[in-house]
Amino acid sequence: MKEIILALGRSLRSLTRTGIFWHLIWPGIFATVLWTVVAVMSWTFIVEGVVAWIDGLSWVGGWLDSSEVAAGVLVVLVKIAVALAFVPLIYVTAAILVAVVALPMMLERVARRDYADLEMRRGGSNMGSVWNALVATGLFLGALLLSLPFWLLPGVGLVVPVLLTGWLNQRAFGYDALMMHADREELGRLRVDQRMPMLVLGGGTALLAYVPLVNLLAPAFSGLSFVHFMLESLRRDRTRNGVTILDPQPSSLPRISE
Repeated sequence: MKEIILALGRSLRSLTRTGIFWHLIWPGIFATVLWTVVAVMSWTFIVEGVVAWIDGLSWVGGWLDSSEVAAGVLVVLVKIAVALAFVPLIYVTAAILVAVVALPMMLERVARRDYADLEMRRGGSNMGSVWNALVATGLFLGALLLSLPFWLLPGVGLVVPVLLTGWLNQRAFGYDALMMHADREELGRLRVDQRMPMLVLGGGTALLAYVPLVNLLAPAFSGLSFVHFMLESLRRDRTRNGVTILDPQPSSLPRISE
């Protein structure tokens, strides 16, 4: 847990550095504007379509036809579910932009300043990052669609997106954070060894997507947190295995004690 807290603290400190904050905010702004336009233009069509689909279910339709109150409650629940559905869509769009464009730029700046002692072994690549992001997005959207019918149950529409987004974060950003510094073996092994804390970190930062204004920064801040978490994990792993650490530039950020 202390590794996660340290990664979050380092990420907050990184926000003050030149060139970092802009890469934190533009993916969220772009994704929010894009999906807000889509929501406004398609709102009535989507809500009416979902209501008609539910009404067509044999075990629901008769009950709704016999109760105006039930039909009214259903419309309200559908509107809430549709509105909530746009939150993970905004997030995943911004996350793709972060993984493919913003994170590599932030990684270069952060690594040069805070992890200059780590040898760059380039076990990953930009093409690998793009492919990893596309696969993660496809799996995320598939799971999201399968879960939609359950969103009408109170609370499910909040819990499921956070869990799925936490998984998306660890799958997409775990690769990008290590691709320049880890070799192929380290890149695969560390993502397996650190899977549970990565899920905790990913789920924690996913909650930021539901905080107004802060949600604009949430995907990129999550990516930045994974950079700090995974590079510190790589540093600890190499130290533990007796790998020579390069002489770093002086840094004001503390390391985690063994």
